[in-house]
Amino acid sequence: MELEYTDFMFKRAYEPLDAYLLPNKALVIYGPRRVGKTTLLQNYLKSTNLKYKLDSGDNIRTQQILSSQDFSQILPYVEGYELLAIDEAQNIPNIGMGLKIILDQVPDIRIIVTGSSSFELAGQVGEPLTGRKSTLSLYPLAQSEMLSAYNKFELHEKLADFLIFGSYPEVIQAGNLNSRVSTLTEIANSYLLKDILAFDRVKNSRTLLDLLKLLAFQVGSEVSVNELATQLSADVKTLQRYLDLLEKAFVIIRVGGFSRNLRNEVVNKAKYYFLDNGIRNALIAQFNGLDQRNDIGALWENFMFIERLKYRAYLPLYANMYFWRTYDKQEIDLVEEYGGNLYGYEFKWSGGKIPQRGAPKGWLEAYPIAEYKVIHSDNYQEFVLG
Repeated sequence: MELEYTDFMFKRAYEPLDAYLLPNKALVIYGPRRVGKTTLLQNYLKSTNLKYKLDSGDNIRTQQILSSQDFSQILPYVEGYELLAIDEAQNIPNIGMGLKIILDQVPDIRIIVTGSSSFELAGQVGEPLTGRKSTLSLYPLAQSEMLSAYNKFELHEKLADFLIFGSYPEVIQAGNLNSRVSTLTEIANSYLLKDILAFDRVKNSRTLLDLLKLLAFQVGSEVSVNELATQLSADVKTLQRYLDLLEKAFVIIRVGGFSRNLRNEVVNKAKYYFLDNGIRNALIAQFNGLDQRNDIGALWENFMFIERLKYRAYLPLYANMYFWRTYDKQEIDLVEEYGGNLYGYEFKWSGGKIPQRGAPKGWLEAYPIAEYKVIHSDNYQEFVLG
């Protein structure tokens, strides 16, 4: 029996935000569009005792004031407030300098800004606010965040839905199949690339979309930029720039190969994962059930990689991440490096049959003290929930 989706609120990993707010510091919340940054901010403002001012980067007057670097305009704008909150702050030119003036001149003030366009906002706040900010990245709903509404059994029952439709809050709460598909399609077509296509160095939106579709069909496989350029009849440097923008805009994540200088380890290619399974499937218009698909292995690998990424971000657990592959095709899907140790994980969709597989021989020989584990549909919750 399919579980009903209801209009409930999920408790996000960063709630409450008080733990991240400090006097004369800016808290910058990054993330793709429609993952709940505005909701997270509004929920906090409902509960805070601080006297706050909420504004939007879409407000033209706010853009004029905060980009002016004019003390006589900026300081009266925040006079009497203990907290300044700005949603969609990336739309304000030179926002970093405006925030720096406020932090330098207004004693004990706190600032929260949200932004969906990482490549734009990061460039504006990075240098001016060096040492004066902290950053949080908000993703589509993590399995751990959904524990505020479901138990582990219910999450496991809904696993097929997560693999196909992903974890955007609106999609999780959608009432039926058609609304889930239409919501995902709208996010992918209307919001996902909005920031990138507005960027003045992106001249060819068709090449960008074709690139995304090509990556969607190659999830879990090593990718060569030169091969992509050949397939798309595009310039290599242009594709490298597009890949970088797609990463910074929270669409894809690049993973490089792990090597300790062994001659047979592959390091000249990369893997690309999508931040959300549903977005990947929307780009190729593929929402069939698992029993009608030939890409279940790719769906499982993408889902496990991203859920583990969220788990590490929210814990937090700081780790370097790679894949491992040799030229004789021995491979491990994810290698985490932290605390001076290596942890290898292989993702295998079990479909009810638990895979019996040991670590590749080359991995054991090269890294004898490294750990290794196969993550399948019967043991994955410990991997992403702890």
